Amino acid sequence: MKVHVLRTPLKREEVRQLKMGDRVLLSGVVYTARDAAHMRIAAALERGEPLPFPLEGQVIYYTGPCPAPPGRPIGSAGPTTSGRMDAFTPLLLSQGLLATVGKGMRSPAVVEAIKKWEAVYLATWGGAGALLSRCVEERELVAYPDLGPEAVYRLTVRDFPAVVAIDSQGNNLYAEGPARYRRECITS
Repeated sequence: MKVHVLRTPLKREEVRQLKMGDRVLLSGVVYTARDAAHMRIAAALERGEPLPFPLEGQVIYYTGPCPAPPGRPIGSAGPTTSGRMDAFTPLLLSQGLLATVGKGMRSPAVVEAIKKWEAVYLATWGGAGALLSRCVEERELVAYPDLGPEAVYRLTVRDFPAVVAIDSQGNNLYAEGPARYRRECITS
């Protein structure tokens, strides 16, 4: 499997090159947002209000980072279950968001939106939040401070690891991976 070194903001052409199962090292700016922040972002879009950050070419990481220990910009920052954002994801993809990062399966509606808007879903490792936080060089509060750790943060990351779970063609590691495993590992 290929390893792609990507820098944000992403370009649609490079997203199209990513294939299910490819590994990614992501560097640049990534925004954090979870359920409550997604609800506010979607409401702002529906009202025609400006957003607290640009969506075009951006990446949203589904995490609620822990407070920073001394000398670090961020505490543990593991992924949350992506399906909790599925109701909002098609809208954000239609506005130019090119990647989301989290863990777990996505709904059929999100898979279709990923295909339609030529985006990608990247999965990263649950339970590895302390290690993933080592890839974060800076953290800045962007919006919704009343949400605490679920506020929107602008993270500057370097070599943040992920796997292409759903590529822009809709190839889905969560659907195809178990079948491949059964075919290649169990029956051999």
